[in-house]
Amino acid sequence: MTDLTPVLERADKNLPSSLDNLFELLRIKSISTDKDYKADCRKAAEWLAAYLKTVGFDASVRDTPGHPMVVAHHEAATPGAPHVLFYGHYDVQPVDPIELWENDPFAPSIKDVGDGRKILTGRGTSDDKGQLMTFVEACRAYNEIHGGLPVKITILFEGEEESGSPSLKPFLEANAAELKADYALVCDTTMWDAETPAIAASLRGMVAEEIVISAADRDLHSGFFGGAAANPIHILADVVAGLHDETGRVTLEGFYEGVEETPANIKASWDNLGSTAENFLGEVGLSIPSGERGRSVLELTWARPTAEVNGIWGGYTGPGFKTVIAAIASAKISFRLVGHQDPAAVRESFRAYVRSKIPADCSVEFHAHGGSPAIQLSYDSPVLTKAKNALSDEWPKPAIVIGMGGSIPIVGDFQRMLGMESLLVGFGLADDRIHSPNEKYEYNSYHKGIRSWIRILAALAA
Repeated sequence: MTDLTPVLERADKNLPSSLDNLFELLRIKSISTDKDYKADCRKAAEWLAAYLKTVGFDASVRDTPGHPMVVAHHEAATPGAPHVLFYGHYDVQPVDPIELWENDPFAPSIKDVGDGRKILTGRGTSDDKGQLMTFVEACRAYNEIHGGLPVKITILFEGEEESGSPSLKPFLEANAAELKADYALVCDTTMWDAETPAIAASLRGMVAEEIVISAADRDLHSGFFGGAAANPIHILADVVAGLHDETGRVTLEGFYEGVEETPANIKASWDNLGSTAENFLGEVGLSIPSGERGRSVLELTWARPTAEVNGIWGGYTGPGFKTVIAAIASAKISFRLVGHQDPAAVRESFRAYVRSKIPADCSVEFHAHGGSPAIQLSYDSPVLTKAKNALSDEWPKPAIVIGMGGSIPIVGDFQRMLGMESLLVGFGLADDRIHSPNEKYEYNSYHKGIRSWIRILAALAA
């Protein structure tokens, strides 16, 4: 199974029918957050299972307390080949506000947008039906040419990703032995640009805390008590102000334990992408970077931990003026984690810091709002290197290794629950308008995405 040329040619020949297949799936209104579309979610799962069977998979629809999962298996043509788990989700976001859509969101089409460029339009084209179908169609082309696949593949398609994945963890726990593989493949990410493919090697984790600082037993008249009574807003302001030093570093004790420097060659590749503070922040009306001094904007958003105040309130905020000293002040503060930072240790360090700021006659309450560690793959992982080389063979520009500022919960679940690292390869673009009206997917992303997976599967088997 070393000759890729006929497989790539078959994928090209199959493209019209591949698009027909994708459009069938896109027409199904699998909105997981709305109970009125429960039947549509099941219809999408059943469609996928049926189609996977035509591609040669042993596929089934598995019930959960929510929307069903699709699980499929295909043995490798060569015994002893690696075993991969491919993950995607068939559910989509609601389409509101419908009046902003240029076309029916569930009537997909191919649209010529000029300069020889075409896009696929409709809800789910980029997130995530178009992405998952690139992988399925790659398997189809392989099977049609070679009568088998170069690696052993298990597929897991979820129907609740857009509604918080409430059934996913119990399903992973109950089916761990069946789903465990050598590593997972996740196609729910983006390229750097239309010509530069990307592999995400890191995802930031998070710790979120809500704090409530209480002082007097009621709001106080600032004329009678001002200057004598503790003001919880002042105390809270001191807490917030002390979270960072003058260089932008977070001051919590032990905060940087587990934070590693990004390898010089990776940072150099990021610098070559041409993302400056001016063009990165200019899109949102800013120009001066915050955070740690001496770091590029990509390093700050991909590879460094943060402490951010997400909300703060207290006292009188209505119309006019009310001269009171508030009894209570509150804030919501989150930390993005990288490397091997321990969420529990960060949370306790933060709480100890806040307690150190509270006067003896005042009190503080803490309310946790989730915590998850970062995901960090080895930049020189053999699997990552093989995929990077395969992508570079397909696209006009060499593939790059990037980080992601946010998180993809399933990746952490695979690591913690199944002991698998994940390879994150996606073909979306930043302007695909996912979760928004007029979602689209580049025609070229879909076509070359199929060809890319063919190359990756061959590389992983080598």
